[in-house]
Amino acid sequence: MAAPLELRCWGGGWGLPSVHSESLVVMAYAKFSGAPLKVNVIDNTWRGSRGDVPVLTTEDSIVSQPAKILNFLRKQKYNADYELSAKQGADTLAYIALLEEKLLPAVLHTFWVDSDNYFTVTKPWFASRMPFPLSLILPGRMSKGALNRILLTRGEPPLYHLRDVEAQIYRDAKECLNLLSNRLGTSQFFFGDTPSTLDAYVFGFLAPLYKVRFPKVQLQEHLKQLSNLCRFCDDILNSYFRLSLGGISPAGQETVDANLQKLTQLVNKESNLIEKMDDNLRQSPQLPPRKLPTLKLTPAEEESNSSQRLSP
Repeated sequence: MAAPLELRCWGGGWGLPSVHSESLVVMAYAKFSGAPLKVNVIDNTWRGSRGDVPVLTTEDSIVSQPAKILNFLRKQKYNADYELSAKQGADTLAYIALLEEKLLPAVLHTFWVDSDNYFTVTKPWFASRMPFPLSLILPGRMSKGALNRILLTRGEPPLYHLRDVEAQIYRDAKECLNLLSNRLGTSQFFFGDTPSTLDAYVFGFLAPLYKVRFPKVQLQEHLKQLSNLCRFCDDILNSYFRLSLGGISPAGQETVDANLQKLTQLVNKESNLIEKMDDNLRQSPQLPPRKLPTLKLTPAEEESNSSQRLSP
């Protein structure tokens, strides 16, 4: 009997089984290959505070990172690529490299670096899945990690400044989306009628960008003009995740959006309260500054300063 497979990942919203691209890649591949995954939403303990998901666990193995997880599943005979030719296999590797180089930086920027999207959508959503005080610390840490990942791969000369990097990554992302749209054409999947690894990666990268409701929608608007890519995402959601999602009615979505708005306001009030408390402590004559444990920036202040540096 095969060992049970358990996938630890971020949860879903906006009609998606997960809002996290790399988690979606693994979840989609498992559906395509028939791997019997038990999905556990991240438990947000301090032990997992780095947010390093997805993680696949068995009785005797722990595997992280999408590429390694997919390779592990193939070794367990869950192979979505068994019908591909050698050329199609090579094309798969080339397109995945293209996605990671050209599209992923813009997806990270849309979620984690753009200040309007981050403070209105990304931070409140992820903070709602975390206990206090992780809800104040971890989103900012993830935002910094996303920025560092962008600058590490795209901040080479002559793109020294963040604004230059931002302009370039969005140009590259739009070009990548156009190439994917042309490659898909009128086909159901990228290599015919059966989904494969490439379909899992494209779906994982595109679905959050397509479905999450952002105030800044530069790349999202471009994606929605490519109707075959939108249809591709909708078909996978309806065919492979409909039963697990259960669907959300328009009225239910309005409730979700209202709750998210309330959570945004709560997080902002929480941050403002901590800032005021810290200001009062600094001004108090009874507490010499050198004895204050709160002299260093609180997580909320550090994140606020970081957001000012990261804003375009």
